[in-house]
Amino acid sequence: MDYSIRHKMCSFEMLLLCFHLLLILVANAQAQKTLGFASAGSSFKIAIFADLHYGENAWSEWGPQHDEASTNAMSTLLDDEKPDFVVFLGDVITANNLLVRNATKYWEQAISPTRSRNIPWASVFGNHDDTAFVWDVEQMGWLSGSVGFPSIQCPDSSLATGVEQMVDCYFQGTTRAELMQMDAQQSLSHSSFGPQSLWPSVSNYVLEIASYKNPTTPAALLYFLDSGGGSYPELISDSQGKWFQQTAAQKNPDSRIPEIVFWHIPSQAYKDIAPPAGYPIKDPCVGSLNEDQVASQEEELGIMDILTSRTSVKAVFVGHNHGSDWCCPSKNLWLCYARHTGYGGYGTWKKGARILELVEENFQLKSWIRMEDGTIHSNITIASA
Repeated sequence: MDYSIRHKMCSFEMLLLCFHLLLILVANAQAQKTLGFASAGSSFKIAIFADLHYGENAWSEWGPQHDEASTNAMSTLLDDEKPDFVVFLGDVITANNLLVRNATKYWEQAISPTRSRNIPWASVFGNHDDTAFVWDVEQMGWLSGSVGFPSIQCPDSSLATGVEQMVDCYFQGTTRAELMQMDAQQSLSHSSFGPQSLWPSVSNYVLEIASYKNPTTPAALLYFLDSGGGSYPELISDSQGKWFQQTAAQKNPDSRIPEIVFWHIPSQAYKDIAPPAGYPIKDPCVGSLNEDQVASQEEELGIMDILTSRTSVKAVFVGHNHGSDWCCPSKNLWLCYARHTGYGGYGTWKKGARILELVEENFQLKSWIRMEDGTIHSNITIASA
């Protein structure tokens, strides 16, 4: 056979092979990005990790020790519960303790227990995730001379020199957009930038949990909203509320699909139904930890009116206040705290995670708190058909 003909045939065969491999990769990527019930009668379980605060006091001994303890806590919780999905509910890192644009390495540490177990996840931002670095004179030991000037750790990928290196290593944090870019590019991540029209509010998006009976139809909708803090005010804006309304009207016009909402900083509506801080949690509220006053968003700009006007919205889940893990009813939905999962941040309360279990058949939304020590408490049925 003529060499040129044989060469063309080989090239054509290689092209077909590459095309076949591309189809496999696309199919795998699509499969990875699909969330849904695995079989008839199955449930879909979500673990919520709140307030991990990686990178806190990164220059000291206890900072990295706390990060390691948080990693161990998440690993234990994941192995005990074996969830189908994980929600990182804000304050994944403590950016005001990070000197330069190196926050992504701490973010990667935080998601590593989930990623290593091939569990998909989604993230929403908290008030500490992109706060500017704060010089704490006493903490740094400048007055006592015991610690001195903290070392600057530039991004490992930076090979620049001169002025370019100074830009990379200047005392500035990693932006929300940069953090989301790193998170969203992970193969198991379902995190999303959301509409640019809402920026600097970044993590605003909705995920569908596919029905087993009809995989093209959502059995539940998970909404993620950026409640601010850090680079902009602590609130959910009027524009975010309108985006939610428009998206819900498009995806769920008849309100038949159950909707669950996640953001970091509690709305002011939490103050109206909160049990008195420091007192036992009483019916109809459910929980075990009630040591914090509600530290709410700065303004209430209509999002709660929008949510309570929809019978399909079942619950809102927040973090931020480490000393609270209760759920209380508010009108037609429930307002719930997660449980402080990380060893960073304030408070010495035992660590755990709020678990959600969705049941498609005769829809139910159940929840409980799983502790790092293996105990379970605060069981509640939030919604049922």
